[in-house]
Amino acid sequence: MFGLLQAIGMFSGMSMTSFNVLKKVTIPDKIKLARLERSPELGPKILFFSGGSALKSVSEKLIKYSHNTIHLITPFDSGGSSAVLRKAFHMPAVGDLRNRLMALADKSLYFNPAVFRLFAYRLSKEKPRDLLVQELDEMCTGKHELVSSVPDPMRKIIKHHLRFFKKQMPADFDLRGASIGNLILTSGYLEYERHFDPVLFIYSKLVEARGIVRPIINKDLHLVAKLENGNLVLGQHNLTGKEVPPITSKVKELFLSEDLSNPEPVRPVIRDKVKKLILEAELICYPIGSFYSSLIANLLPAGVGKTISQSTCPKVFVPNTGKDPESFGLTIYEMVQKIIYYLRQDAPDSSPMQLLNFILVDENLKLYPGGNVSKLDFMQFGVEIVQCKLVSKESYPYIDPELLVKTLFSII
Repeated sequence: MFGLLQAIGMFSGMSMTSFNVLKKVTIPDKIKLARLERSPELGPKILFFSGGSALKSVSEKLIKYSHNTIHLITPFDSGGSSAVLRKAFHMPAVGDLRNRLMALADKSLYFNPAVFRLFAYRLSKEKPRDLLVQELDEMCTGKHELVSSVPDPMRKIIKHHLRFFKKQMPADFDLRGASIGNLILTSGYLEYERHFDPVLFIYSKLVEARGIVRPIINKDLHLVAKLENGNLVLGQHNLTGKEVPPITSKVKELFLSEDLSNPEPVRPVIRDKVKKLILEAELICYPIGSFYSSLIANLLPAGVGKTISQSTCPKVFVPNTGKDPESFGLTIYEMVQKIIYYLRQDAPDSSPMQLLNFILVDENLKLYPGGNVSKLDFMQFGVEIVQCKLVSKESYPYIDPELLVKTLFSII
């Protein structure tokens, strides 16, 4: 069932944690990594269900070994400048798509640093509106230094999209703190009749993004969490613990809604193109990041669970070390229960082993909520605990992006 990862035994430094397995691999597998580094354009298709910034550093490391990773991103961000764009144009959030594109961009190319600076640039939160409009006008004409430093033909494409956005922009649009990259992607989304694929394809090519980035779904939807204490958390930004105080009760249910003023659950269906990407994956990773708004949110649309159950590739969960405000009160065992629960909402007849096979954890189990992780707890799911070095002195108490990437490419 597991293809190249028929079974696993792992080395961590000089010590080995042995499992009831047929095949043993070394972590990191220096020979395999060296081979991948020589030809990353032929690298494996690892698929990540993610969103937010937690996977940014990991994505920057991925391109060293593969240019074929797949990133399905949650477009449900409801805070900051994304909220302003969503309110003005009734659209999904583009910020996490932009972040992932730039994380995967080949920064060795001569024009990419200029594009990176432009896409990362935000207008001032303090300047009056007339000065912000003036600065946007300078970008539209190419007089702004961030645009003029981008060589043709990229400069012409960027100017075109900025001018198009300016024409579509409502008279009362709040430009304070606006991300220029978000404005550019929004412009392309609107110009291409509210389709993400064309504009993501164009900018992936322009910045040489070494991977595929797509939203899990192209719908103007919001996250709603029902807590065990009966409270409703309306909108992704109210769940993350970044813009408002973190939750103090476990999440009982997470669902998508079209209208936060009337938060009724909806289950939109993913496109066939997204199903195809899932089925093409050689390894599916449920990675680190905000547990509900980045990971579980990606599993909510109809078609995700069923397609994952049809895939014969290995599926790996990488839980967070340290503190994730969203996973308040959850142990790793409960997180696994949640992942399987939401996937089986779409694939009720699937077995847990069709949905998740391995949990990748660091040697120091005290870094995880709930402390010890017992293999016996997971026997009912048929899930293996794979323990190896994931946290370095530099990254402590969080997972080291380099160690995680080397581990994933070693086991595939």
